[in-house]
Amino acid sequence: MFKKILIANRGEIALRVIRTCREMGIKTVAVYSTADRESLHVRFADEAVCIGPPPSKESYLNMVRIIAAAEITNADGIHPGYGFLSENAKFSKLCQQHGIKFIGALPEQIEAMGDKATAKATMKTAGVPCIPGSEGLVTDLTLAKKEAKKIGYPVILKATAGGGGKGMRLVWKEEEFENAFDTASQEAGAAFGNAGMYMEKYIEEPRHIEIQIAGDQYGTFCHMSERDCSIQRRHQKLVEETPSPFMTKALRKKMGEAAIKAAASVNYEGVGTVEFLVDKNRNFYFMEMNTRIQVEHTITEEVIDYDLVREQIKIAAGVPISGLNYEPTRCAIQCRINAEDPFNNFRPTPGKITTYHAPGGHGVRVDTHVYAGYTIPPNYDSMISKLIVVAATREEALNKMERALGEYVIEGVSTTIPFHQQLFQNEQFRAGDFNTKFLEGFELKRPA
Repeated sequence: MFKKILIANRGEIALRVIRTCREMGIKTVAVYSTADRESLHVRFADEAVCIGPPPSKESYLNMVRIIAAAEITNADGIHPGYGFLSENAKFSKLCQQHGIKFIGALPEQIEAMGDKATAKATMKTAGVPCIPGSEGLVTDLTLAKKEAKKIGYPVILKATAGGGGKGMRLVWKEEEFENAFDTASQEAGAAFGNAGMYMEKYIEEPRHIEIQIAGDQYGTFCHMSERDCSIQRRHQKLVEETPSPFMTKALRKKMGEAAIKAAASVNYEGVGTVEFLVDKNRNFYFMEMNTRIQVEHTITEEVIDYDLVREQIKIAAGVPISGLNYEPTRCAIQCRINAEDPFNNFRPTPGKITTYHAPGGHGVRVDTHVYAGYTIPPNYDSMISKLIVVAATREEALNKMERALGEYVIEGVSTTIPFHQQLFQNEQFRAGDFNTKFLEGFELKRPA
């Protein structure tokens, strides 16, 4: 087992990893930028190393500084959390070269799943259902138009190196194609340094349902049921729940088997997630695989009663998994509470938190790194916390979340709490009748 783990991340996920390490008797090293000096993850780690100024590329994305921090503190493992370097094959390789275990996927597995066009080809070979689309990258406009006609409109153009909704365009008819192709590839080039595009059939009324998987170093795989992440805005998830209100036993079995096939096709090591689009007729299609822990891993933990970060660390240390699949025994929901103004187009609102009171009670969990007096820096993701509830039924979980949101007091910055409160009062949402487009028609009412 590891003696000391460096957490190459910040905020709530860094603190989340520190807590599990402490329970396992493993020492921890926090790294931080000068903007995060007062963050709780810095206070709670056994050691802390400043790795640079606020910009990510000079701190949390600076591989050389992170490796140096691991070497000077004698860390024998690095946990990357999510975001930043968590899905960077080069960083995973660099850890290998320095004799430090990267607690995540191997470089070749990250590479296989990181490029979406390559990932899709791998999935097809493995027999995982994929959305009809282009074979590999689309480079020639005339051929692309022909291909779009063959697939059938509407189609969606996506950046191969993309994420966060960048480099994506929906095309409803042929006349719109050229302009959409040009703007999407320019956006992708600017955002990711890679203008490569691929094309897919656009699935109408889709739900975003993902399956949590794990694989050990000995070729054993399992799944831990699903999460419904359909409540999103601009491709960013805001609420996640498990089990999905759309799920059936037969569909879970099929999707679980497909997710295990996906993991086995790259001989996956670690904890990961296979994301699917599910249409209104419950046909599902592979979207992508995330070779890291997810923001929403918490709800899976609550319904199967398992610490997924502990599982990550054990797998990285060479401990075999049982290979048993898990199904949800309860209902869990997570709200992402961000420092954003929901009445002003969700504009980020960094600044000082003057008052902070977290909700509590049975079945309520808050994962956060903030406190009263903490200043949210403008340099990173605007997440303040993750509010998680768990209950015996979906109805109970919805009521519990409503109660918890009403108790949650954060002053000094605008937050997304009012948005969540209105969402949980929405009858359509409460009935489980939603898809990824739900928020496009959702009207947020400004309080009188």
